[in-house]
Amino acid sequence: MYRINRSRLKTKEEKIAERISVLLSDLNLDLEKVGYYIARDTPYLIFNRAIEVLESANFQKPIIDEVREGMYDDRLFK
Repeated sequence: MYRINRSRLKTKEEKIAERISVLLSDLNLDLEKVGYYIARDTPYLIFNRAIEVLESANFQKPIIDEVREGMYDDRLFK
């Protein structure tokens, strides 16, 4: 007899989001300096992609807050 393992695989985006959250969870990290160095030292394209990620997170925050409070009624989050 054999067993079929159908565990949910994480996407590349989920893995990267987890890595970013682990890096940001260091409370001794000065986020102002991190932002300064990202703006100063990274190429313009990378900087714009970082801004896009932050804007997306800011857009999703009210929805995620509603999901956590149990007020959001969308089948996608169930």
